[in-house]
Parts: sequence; structure tokens; C-alpha cells
Amino acid sequence: MEKVRMGIIGFGNMGTSHCESIYSGKVPDMVLSGICDISEERRECAKKKYPDIPVFENATQMLESGLVDAVEIATYHYDHPTIAIEAFKHGVNVLTEKPAGVYTKQVLQMNQAAEKSGLLFGIMYNQRTNPVYQKVKKMIEDGQLGNLKRVCWIITDWYRPQAYHDSSTWRSTWKTEGGGALINQNPHQLDLWQWMFGMPSRIMSHVYFGKYYNIEVEDDVTAFMEYDNGLTGVYITSTGEAPGTNRLEIMGDMGKVVIENNEITFWRNTVSEREFNKNNTVIFGKPECWKCEIPADKSGGEQHVGIFKDFARVLINGGELLAPGVEGVKGLTISNAIHYSAWTGKWADVKNFPHDEFYELLQDKIKKSTVVKKQSNIVTDTKGTY
Repeated sequence: MEKVRMGIIGFGNMGTSHCESIYSGKVPDMVLSGICDISEERRECAKKKYPDIPVFENATQMLESGLVDAVEIATYHYDHPTIAIEAFKHGVNVLTEKPAGVYTKQVLQMNQAAEKSGLLFGIMYNQRTNPVYQKVKKMIEDGQLGNLKRVCWIITDWYRPQAYHDSSTWRSTWKTEGGGALINQNPHQLDLWQWMFGMPSRIMSHVYFGKYYNIEVEDDVTAFMEYDNGLTGVYITSTGEAPGTNRLEIMGDMGKVVIENNEITFWRNTVSEREFNKNNTVIFGKPECWKCEIPADKSGGEQHVGIFKDFARVLINGGELLAPGVEGVKGLTISNAIHYSAWTGKWADVKNFPHDEFYELLQDKIKKSTVVKKQSNIVTDTKGTY
């Protein structure tokens, strides 16, 4: 294989962007070999924009065409696992958008299908290409922060007005989107959380549903996470705050790291706080601390294009993916656990997550859905933003 023949399933917001990136040559080892969408209007749009690219009415047609080595799934959330499983059955490699799915039970089935197929499976966790998060992850792994004590991520700069929720009937409902801020805006951050800090053992959350908007899903979330090693974390997110904040603070024995405005600041203790505490005899004594600006590329990295390049590299030459698809279940488990705790008022056991029970709770939410959203004349299905 000299170049990966990539098919894009879903010619909506992300699909159109991905088609353009590949078609324009931003991914040198990949060519656009097919576009698929169930909407006739979108198919016609694709044909006009890319007259030399085959356009298919459904995923099955594309998968059976023999024209693609891999597909990128950019459809509604619930469809990600279903299409991926079908692709594996047809011997086609898969790169899926975030989230991996809406509920863990379905995603675990997708992971099993991927493992059984032996094909390449990736997920579009493009924030893993950001040099800032890569640097912080390495700092943690190298022990520069010592033993981690506490993590706090306030990420409330997702502001979405009512017009956004009204822009399409599939948005912001349990039945069609499967959630709100957690399932739509936050999958990347929940993935980065587990990527840098690992999976928590249990979660307790307080979640508001339709607090700021006429929607039935969550728009304000606070989650408390506990780890077996003593680390605790607080995750705060909302789509109803403007201008909002994006600040990640990590506290360890060796000091504090803050990531804000895509910059890293390390308040570095000259000696471990735990070691200092053992020997200190001064009532208000504390370790000497240096403020260090950590150098890191602030460009944000190659993002989506970087994930495509990485996927092509591994498919052609072998190796390990930066964002393996099977890891999608991790961030989703955190998301589901936050919902589970909010719905039941109990701790969510992340290590032994009740996949079946969560599925039943979600189905109950879908059945009891009562929110009727105002339909606006805003159209963003093909050019809108997540």
C-alpha cells in the first residue's frame, strides 16, 4: 500500500472538513476515495464539490465497493459503533470520530469486533497532537511533579446559545444525540484526563439538565473523582457560561502545573512537599518554590490532520497509533459514570462500571423524553460546528 484510500462516511460538519483536508493533499499518504451520506442534498453537494470522487448513498455501498482501504466515520454519535462493526466485517480499517459511542455497552462490542478483525482501529482524538498536553503528559510520566495529589479542570468556554440547540432536531436530545456537554463538547478533554492521569476508581457528580436552555440534556456539570492511589480530581464544565474558562491545574508533591491559554506554568518545589514536611520544624514553613515557564509549541499541533497522518503511517508502515480506537471507551466510561451518578445519586464504580444498568437508564431517559425544542430557520447541518 503506497497510499491509504480513505472513504468519509457522513458529509456533515466534520466530514466536509476531512474531505477537504485529504483532497487538498494535507495528508500526503492518503487519498480521498469515496464520500457517503444518507442525505440526497448532501450527496449532491459532495458531487458538485468533488466530481471525480465516488459518492455513495449508504455505508454498506461504500464498504462493498472495494474502493476504500479505510473509512472515517463522521455520523451521528449512536451510529459510530454500528458502522465500525460493519466495516470490520467487510475487512475495512476504521477511524471514528469522537465520541466512540453514546454508551459503553455498545462501544465494548465495537472494540471486540475490532480485536477480532485484526484491522487498524483509530479514533479522532486530535487533542492528543497538541504539544502542550504531550509535554504535560511526559512531565507526569517522568515524575517531575512527584506523586499527584489533586487535579482540577474548569472548562466552561463551550458557550452554545439556544440558537445552536435549535439549529437541528438531532441536537441536545437523549434519543438522537445521547447527551449534551459531556457527549458532544467534552469527549476530547475526558480523553486527555484519562490519558494523562489514568482512570479514576469512582465518581460522584452533580449535573444540571436544561439549566440554561430549553433542552433535556446536561449543560452544567461538576464531577468529583477518586483514585486508588489517593489522587482526587474535580471536573467542571458547562455550555452556559460566557466568556468561560479553560484552566487545568495539577498538584503534586513537587509543585503545581497550570495549563491555561495553551501555556504551561510550573510552580516547582525545590524539594518534595512530603519530604519537606518530615523534616520541617517551622510553624508556617513551606518548601521553596520556583515559578517556571515551560517551553512548548503553542500552535495546538496538527490536530485532525495529524491524526490522519498518524493513521496512514501505521497502516502503511506498522507501529502504534497515537489514538487507538479501543481507548475511546475510557473517556466514555468517565462520561457515562458522571451521568450514572447524577441519575442515581450514588457513587459510580468506574472499575466495575454497570454497563447494562447504565444502558437501561439511558433507554428510560429516551422513553420519557418530553422536551419539544423550538425549531428555528438556522441551518448548520452541513457547515455548523460541534
